[in-house]
Amino acid sequence: MENWMNTKWIMSTSAMVMGIAGIVLSFMPQEILNYLGSTNATGIEVVVLQVMGALYFAFAMTNWTAKANLIGGIYGRPIAIGNLCHFTMAALALIKVFFRTHETMLLVPMSVYVTFAIAYTWIFFTHPFKELPKTVN
Repeated sequence: MENWMNTKWIMSTSAMVMGIAGIVLSFMPQEILNYLGSTNATGIEVVVLQVMGALYFAFAMTNWTAKANLIGGIYGRPIAIGNLCHFTMAALALIKVFFRTHETMLLVPMSVYVTFAIAYTWIFFTHPFKELPKTVN
């Protein structure tokens, strides 16, 4: 499988994950706060989750629309570096909290973020090779 196809799959998958997270955060902030144990959430907490959901959804749309482009090396560099920064910084934060609290419910999001951080590191530091059209002789 060529590098371009790998980036298309990674971009699509990360777009779907962030899109789902964005929709859930935007439309179910109170339910999420209740699940996390916040019994008397203020309006500001709800709005912060909704804004975070909007950010996730916007990033998902960016990845979804850029999935067909060549990403990696010097191509699609803003998209690659944005994803690399997002997933790496969030993965490090989740790892830090996990080792401090040993909260098992962090294992799934932490694993997802670490996986995407590694994938976008690979994309950022490799050159994409798009297969050239075959000519008929």
